Amino acid sequence: MPNANAGWDNADLERIEAMSLDPDHARGRAVYETCAVCHMPEGWGTPNGAYPQIAGQHRSVVIKQLADIRAKNRDNPSMYPFAIPEEIGGAQAIADVAHYIESLKMTTATGKGDGSDLEHGEKLYKQYCIECHGDQGQGQFEKAYPAIHGQHYNYLLRQLIWIQNGKRRNSNKEMVKVIGTFDNRDFKAISDYVSRMLPVAERRSERTWKDRGLQER
Repeated sequence: MPNANAGWDNADLERIEAMSLDPDHARGRAVYETCAVCHMPEGWGTPNGAYPQIAGQHRSVVIKQLADIRAKNRDNPSMYPFAIPEEIGGAQAIADVAHYIESLKMTTATGKGDGSDLEHGEKLYKQYCIECHGDQGQGQFEKAYPAIHGQHYNYLLRQLIWIQNGKRRNSNKEMVKVIGTFDNRDFKAISDYVSRMLPVAERRSERTWKDRGLQER
């Protein structure tokens, strides 16, 4: 009989292996060329939220998400073909690229909401999110809780909705419970508030979208 938990088991094994390996920055940069097509060479994603900013993300988080996508525990059909071992390599490759992504400096020019309900967003964040994601949205490396500061509004909004409705199947079960009663106003307010959180100064890029010949919005 097929093992219903095979995907989760495979992802855990690959995650553990990748976290135990010594990552190589140069190899990670080479692997990242595959990622840069969508996530941009700087890892900034796109301000419209079609692709998230991944620059500066914890290595543990990147490894977990890649392992889950490869094991089909997280549904991401647009990313899956580019993340599989046949395309980028095995556990060493995801260790390398995660290390490289973590080293990238973040843009602060993220896509924002309309700013009309930030007080409500702040209240929700401090009540429900700060314990895991930190007071500045910095996340936790050890628990693979993602840094969410400097993330695009539309991406945050979409992921919250998908976590609540079950579309993002690899979500933390405690988070699913926490946001289970959130409504559309809550999602918009908290996404807008978080999108305006700035990473610490040493993690910010001095470059701008205009340096790339692009508009911020």
